[in-house]
Amino acid sequence: MAGLDPANGTTVATVDIVLVDDHAIVRQGVRSILEREPDFRIVAEAATAAEAMVVVARARPQVVVLDLKLSTASDAEGLDLCRQLSDDHPEVGVLVLTTFLDDALVLQAVRAGARGYVVKDVDTSALVRAIRDVNRGESAFDAHSAAAMVRGLNAPSPGQQHELTDREREVLVLLAHGLSNKDIGSRLFISETTAKFHVGNILRKLGVSRRAEAVYAASKLGVI
Repeated sequence: MAGLDPANGTTVATVDIVLVDDHAIVRQGVRSILEREPDFRIVAEAATAAEAMVVVARARPQVVVLDLKLSTASDAEGLDLCRQLSDDHPEVGVLVLTTFLDDALVLQAVRAGARGYVVKDVDTSALVRAIRDVNRGESAFDAHSAAAMVRGLNAPSPGQQHELTDREREVLVLLAHGLSNKDIGSRLFISETTAKFHVGNILRKLGVSRRAEAVYAASKLGVI
């Protein structure tokens, strides 16, 4: 799809977006902001996880803007939805837009498949930029969420050091073959920044500082 830039009359590639938030007034506010951009098109909205799965399957957006708190009953519903969307629609970029900023929560969202995480008090230009970054397959974090992620990475939970995720095991195998972050990203269809994030996570969990050490430690532990 293509849209028309009112500033110069040229056509621009359209980014189709689905908004997922349990508050209609929030969705309306975000919609009004995003629809000012000539290349953004809101193709659907959803208030619940179930609705989101249906509309994403039907609308096939490039980006889903997702609030993690979708009900008062569960704090994990948004994370579960993020994981399900990433599993069922890996071509769709999930950007978390939420009021909650917790070190562990940012990491959990990334591990659930989110490509970006911004808080709702972010300025308009930063939100627009984050959506465009996610649409390009890149990572997008505002200053607060980036700092939270770094703190979370530096504070692993007890007993978590050797519990590599399936994605981290895939990255580790490619590390063992000597691939760079850029080549790992290309092979796994993720951005170089995301590949670098996974490599850093692997080094932290294995308690090493160099890539070669990570491969050796993983082989000794039977991880690869």
